[in-house]
Amino acid sequence: MEEKYLSVFIPIFNEEDNISKLYSELKLVLKDAGFSYEIIFIDDSSSDSSYKIMKDMAKDDKNVKVIHFKRNYGQTAAMQAGFEYSSGKIVISMDGDLQNDPKDIPRLIKKVNEGHDVACGWRKNRKDKLLSRRIPSLIANRLISKITGLKLNDYGCTLRAYKDEIAKSIYLHGDMHRFIPAFAFWEGASIAEVIVNHREREAGKSKYGISRTYGVMLDLLTIKFISDYSTKPSHLFGGLGLTLCLAGFLAAIIAIVKKVLFGIFIHKNPLMLLAVMLFLIGIFFILMGLLAEIIVRIYYKSQNKPIFHIKDKINF
Repeated sequence: MEEKYLSVFIPIFNEEDNISKLYSELKLVLKDAGFSYEIIFIDDSSSDSSYKIMKDMAKDDKNVKVIHFKRNYGQTAAMQAGFEYSSGKIVISMDGDLQNDPKDIPRLIKKVNEGHDVACGWRKNRKDKLLSRRIPSLIANRLISKITGLKLNDYGCTLRAYKDEIAKSIYLHGDMHRFIPAFAFWEGASIAEVIVNHREREAGKSKYGISRTYGVMLDLLTIKFISDYSTKPSHLFGGLGLTLCLAGFLAAIIAIVKKVLFGIFIHKNPLMLLAVMLFLIGIFFILMGLLAEIIVRIYYKSQNKPIFHIKDKINF
């Protein structure tokens, strides 16, 4: 099988009005650039005619490949499938709603060829609603940059280019697709940002709204834990436990001093009850840290389980 220089994968969910135009634009850009390429559509169990349209494309063009999920798994699973099944030297991810411009792909590839491992798109002039999309995104980008240590202006832009070894090293789960640059950064990858064109949605409806902000906030807690304590959870839980035990010990000392100096009976002093509670909770946290250490060791030694199941594949 001919080795491809470029793999472009696109998660699709109910984008029947956009797929054909996106395919035409992509094909024109990639042919003009002279790349050998493959286009992989990952259908996240669309309920419209998206899969049929992609299936017909694959019949006419062997460079088009289609992965069809058995059910709707979400964008993270679709991104993971794209990474796993891409065979190109450089891997491109992009959305299927036509808001990402295929003409930006050569500039992302150029940035990778300059020596960067990942080139991330930055939708500097976003064509989205201010209150429901742009302001929450601005806040989220600053929070994620602060917590992960990787400063990016746009974590939400799917249009990115990856070296193949980086793409193959990424393992996603849950709803972690927006943190992909951070995962690569923690592995030592060089990350660059490229200003890209962002177009207004012409057809279809956005699958995301302001409600996803809550999920991002919760995911940030997970990201903080993964970045700092995923291989040493006892440092987190043990540290909290020792702090609580120390606080309990100090509360007990104060209660005893009050008994000696002021004659306040210990059983009438709420500090003693507080001391016992803090000490017991501290011991609980220390034991939790030890259990977490055991679970982490089992996790890293166990085989990874798939987070999606494929119903059909075409041209693979």
